[in-house]
Amino acid sequence: MDSQAWDRRYADTELLWTSEPNRFLVAEAAALEPDRALDLACGEGRNAVWLAERGWQVTGVDFSAVGLGKAAALARSRGAQADWIAADLLEWEPARAAFALVIVFYLQVPASERSTIVSRVAGAVASGGTFLLVGHDSANLEHGHGGPQAPGVLYTARDIVGDLCGSGLEIERAERVERPVQTPDGVRIALDALVRASRPAPSGRQDAPCNS
Repeated sequence: MDSQAWDRRYADTELLWTSEPNRFLVAEAAALEPDRALDLACGEGRNAVWLAERGWQVTGVDFSAVGLGKAAALARSRGAQADWIAADLLEWEPARAAFALVIVFYLQVPASERSTIVSRVAGAVASGGTFLLVGHDSANLEHGHGGPQAPGVLYTARDIVGDLCGSGLEIERAERVERPVQTPDGVRIALDALVRASRPAPSGRQDAPCNS
């Protein structure tokens, strides 16, 4: 799906998604000390705005100008500030080692594109910083609720660990997680892939070999 298609999806005056932050962002980032944060594929900005409200200096990047417009409006409505960049993640490169937190939430693109983007943005994590990715898990197609129905844009936590191979990040958590979704028929369970990693302070040691 290209940027124009997402522009059309975001065109309604109402938010396509909720204005509340993702539950896994809250759980994983609430205890972090605010610093500079980068939100990739930020969409309508709900996660970026939540971080900004907590003192983070946030940059949100997405290829939908319409989505970013709604993100900016959401930030203004809540008295928060963030920088918004309209860019294709396959072409855009963040500053290296510049962010204490880099988040990538629900970036569902073909594996070759995902690997390129993830390996590139991993370099933006500063020493002592955190990388956090959440996306629709491959198992969600048959065993979970909602999400994309195209297998080629789904992945597992192990896939992301492979994308991060050679990045210098240390994997802290990589697993399938459950996300309750309220529907007219009651609560359903969506299956997501969650990977959290960090960049250790320089120690002179060599990185451990990548997991197979």
